[in-house]
Amino acid sequence: MQQTVSNSHLQRRPRLTIRIGRKSMSFAVASAEADNQLLFEPYTVKSGISMAANLREAFRTSDMLAQGYDRVMVMIDTPALMIPIEEFDEEHCAELYWHAFTRQSNDVVMHNVLPGLNAVAVFAVNKDLKLVIDDHFSDVKMMVASSSVWNHLYQRSFTGNRRKLYGYFHDKQLDITCYEKSRFKFCNTYEVDRYMDAVYFLLYVWKQLGFDAKKDELHLCGSIIEKDSLLAELRKYVQNVYVINPSADFNRAPITHIKGLPYDVMTYYVKGR
Repeated sequence: MQQTVSNSHLQRRPRLTIRIGRKSMSFAVASAEADNQLLFEPYTVKSGISMAANLREAFRTSDMLAQGYDRVMVMIDTPALMIPIEEFDEEHCAELYWHAFTRQSNDVVMHNVLPGLNAVAVFAVNKDLKLVIDDHFSDVKMMVASSSVWNHLYQRSFTGNRRKLYGYFHDKQLDITCYEKSRFKFCNTYEVDRYMDAVYFLLYVWKQLGFDAKKDELHLCGSIIEKDSLLAELRKYVQNVYVINPSADFNRAPITHIKGLPYDVMTYYVKGR
């Protein structure tokens, strides 16, 4: 006799997370049985083929994807356009996005509402990649990968009385953010191949926003490139430079001990979106 599974039982299954970077891909799912409360599986991306083709291949080879998850959160590293909530118009958001970024004919424009920051993140997803995802999951949610980090850093900005500038390193990129009065004061992403690239962008934004070199604070997190050299150079110009330690920041959560787990995925599971 064939056993049937109720919709309510399926609904109780944890939501799979797929993180898609420009040259990386990984899968994660919460599990009370795992040593660190999270099962994490990095995937080796093949160069020379599209990310959609890589994901198709992953469905044939990945142990985690073979488990038949029905619900997924896709965290995608992609350029985002920030629009204040009060100025957001869904009908015209694609037009605004393509004014800001180079148009790709095979992309579809989507958006995430960031209510805590009074902003909407507008982003683009490759249509072929989206089709692969939609073909394998009935309940799909997508978000800009950095969203969880932006929200977390916003909450951290309330500690103490000093103004704070944040730099989040990921995928050979640097997100620089600053927060003021329940919203972004500054948010931009830069390509960084060397630590001196990061020094230039951080100090440029620091000066642009009028930060005080002796009183205000610069906080760095993520996969910091050439960390020792970067810190040494920054501290020539800024007195208070700090590296955010995930274990201390997240109260020694077991998830922080997973080797190779991206900081945004870690933040998503500890702090939520």
